[in-house]
Amino acid sequence: MVKTNKTQCFTCHRENNTYTCEGCSNRFCVIHLTEHQQLLNEQLHHIIDDYNEFKQRINQQKQSPLNHSLIKKIDQWERQSIEIIQQKAQEYREVVIESLQTCINNIEMKFNDLNKQIQQLQKENDFNEIQLNHLRNQLKKITEELNSPSNISIKQESQSFINDISFISLEKKSKTSKWKQNATSMAGGNGEGQELSQLNRPFGIFIDKNKNIFIADDCNHRIVEWKYNAKEGQIIAGGNEKGNRMDQLNRPTNVIVDQQNHSIIIADSGNRRVIQWLNQDQHILTENIDCCGLAIDKNGYLYVSDIVKNEVRRWKISEYNNEGIVVAGGNEKGDELNQFNHPNFIFVDEDQSVYVSDTGNHRVMKWRKGAKEGRIMAGGNGEGGDLNQLSYPRGVIVDHLGQIYVADFGNDRVMRWCEGNDEGEIVVGGNGKEDHSNYPRGLSFDDEGSLYVVDSLNHRIAKFEIIL
Repeated sequence: MVKTNKTQCFTCHRENNTYTCEGCSNRFCVIHLTEHQQLLNEQLHHIIDDYNEFKQRINQQKQSPLNHSLIKKIDQWERQSIEIIQQKAQEYREVVIESLQTCINNIEMKFNDLNKQIQQLQKENDFNEIQLNHLRNQLKKITEELNSPSNISIKQESQSFINDISFISLEKKSKTSKWKQNATSMAGGNGEGQELSQLNRPFGIFIDKNKNIFIADDCNHRIVEWKYNAKEGQIIAGGNEKGNRMDQLNRPTNVIVDQQNHSIIIADSGNRRVIQWLNQDQHILTENIDCCGLAIDKNGYLYVSDIVKNEVRRWKISEYNNEGIVVAGGNEKGDELNQFNHPNFIFVDEDQSVYVSDTGNHRVMKWRKGAKEGRIMAGGNGEGGDLNQLSYPRGVIVDHLGQIYVADFGNDRVMRWCEGNDEGEIVVGGNGKEDHSNYPRGLSFDDEGSLYVVDSLNHRIAKFEIIL
């Protein structure tokens, strides 16, 4: 405190010798200066109390981490899940008991009938080996039916019927990248045409580790490989006019490179087949399928979307001639969580979860391995241009953070959606067709994180360089 000349006290407003408080810059007389100091001491004690309370909380959490609120939420989920399981188990016990009782009653009737036959033979005392074998076989069948009732069995579904929970790191999710808004043409961009420097409404792309771009050049009925920074491409499949010969293609929509044998796999949609090209040798992997999207997972399984059957099928490597298995959809056309309306591009992550551009429903769905229905990950709020909407989405890719990138075809933009968010954000485009892209289709990243967009009606592959 600093003593000053006579002036008014801040508290009693009397003229008196006063002292200035350096903290609040107010002047106090001797009496009220003491009160002011006592008030400051009380405030200090409150801070000390809060500090001690906080220190106690830290010690409690260190000693008892299981008391944390997040742990309590997991405990609550566990209790509720156990209750659901117990309730379900009791329900099925009652069903099994009732079915077993019916089975036993039926067996008992057959047993009584068999007993009558045995008694009749004993009474008549006139029987042979054929009759004895008949009785023996009947008894054997009844015994097997008792040991293994045919009218009931237990089937375990791979998809759990309880609600799942997952852990999301907010720190991890906050690290988002940005890209330059002015694109560079990496392939095409010389107008519509069939010259080696041109493309005609390209559809899907695949980028290898050397940044070479493999392009499904849809309306030119060919697959073109465009070396990094090349001025023109090289035809590696098709290019022999539209047709259904083995060396021809018809409106190819997608292409992927099988890293294991260096072959290319093509969704030859117009010919309703998936075909493999290896050193100019062709082999049909599957046919009679209205294919559009393609993907290969880390185990070499091939995934194909069917826009007519509204499903995604998976084939085991080296066994492509069979029908495969349905891993998403397959429940006719519709907008329920177990249905699709024109499934388009697909992406498969490390856990073999399948992400599908459900184009006609204006949403992106995620189907976990073995799931009976999907989850809406983007869109799903009708067609539109708001941040919670999509318009006929096409290409879909997922980065290592689980963020979903969607080619929002009808809105001329690429969007990013983070799991759990109600709306997405615009990554590139969204300012009109002439600014960035004209009906974007396929999407891909290179190893440096640059974003490649199939700018279909500008007949080019556009590259957006990463900023951070």
